[in-house]
Amino acid sequence: MNPMRTHLHLQNTHRYEIPPEYRSDDVRMADELVEYLLREFTKEGDCVLDPFAGFGTTLYVAEALGRIGYGIEYTATKAEFIRSRLAHPERLIHGDSRQLGSYDLPAFDFCLTSPPYTPREDTENPFTDYSEQGFSYAAYLQELRHIYEQVAQLLKPSAHAVIEIANLKTKQGVTPLAWDVAREISQVLTFEGEIVVCWDQYGFGYEHSYCLVFSKPEKQELAGK
Repeated sequence: MNPMRTHLHLQNTHRYEIPPEYRSDDVRMADELVEYLLREFTKEGDCVLDPFAGFGTTLYVAEALGRIGYGIEYTATKAEFIRSRLAHPERLIHGDSRQLGSYDLPAFDFCLTSPPYTPREDTENPFTDYSEQGFSYAAYLQELRHIYEQVAQLLKPSAHAVIEIANLKTKQGVTPLAWDVAREISQVLTFEGEIVVCWDQYGFGYEHSYCLVFSKPEKQELAGK
C-alpha cells in the first residue's frame, strides 16, 4: 500500500437511485469514496465487510472491482433493495450489526462503513433505524465499540478498518461525533489517523467528513473462518 493520502476532494454522487421514500434523506457513502478506499486498502479477491450496509454501496462497488463484499442491514426494505442489485445477494444479511459475531462470516481483509449518525441530544436508537426511543449518546458510543470488538475478531491480522463519519452541527450546538468515535474505536483497534474528505455538497453543518483509519495488530486473535 502506498503512503496514505490525508486530504481528498470528491463529488458526493451515486450511480443509481434509491427508493423514492428514502431520497429526501440520502446519506449514502459516495461511490467515488468507496472506490478510492477499496483500491487503496484491498486487492482483487479480498473479502470486505460493511456492518451498516445501508443501500449497499460498499457491496456493489466491491463486486464491480472484483472484491468479495459482505454486509449487514437492519431494515428489511433496504436489505431487499441491496439484494436486488447484487450478483451475490446471499452475502447481504438482513440482521443486527450488534450481533455480528453470531453470523456465519469469513475472515475479512478490510472493513468499510459509515455508521448511523446521532447528535448528543437525540434519544432515538440509531442501531434500530431510529425506531426506538430512550437511547443516549453514551449508549451509542458504547454499542459502536461493542460492534467493533466483533469486527476486530473477524479481521485478519494487520487488516484495516475505515469509518467514514462527520462531526454534527445543529441548533443545539456541535457534537464532535467523529472525534468521539475515533477515541472509542481506538480502544479496540489501532488508530492510524484520518483522511479529510472535502465534498462539493455534504450536510450536517459541514462540507467535509473524516475517514478514520484503524488496523488490527498482527497478534490480535482472529475468530472468523
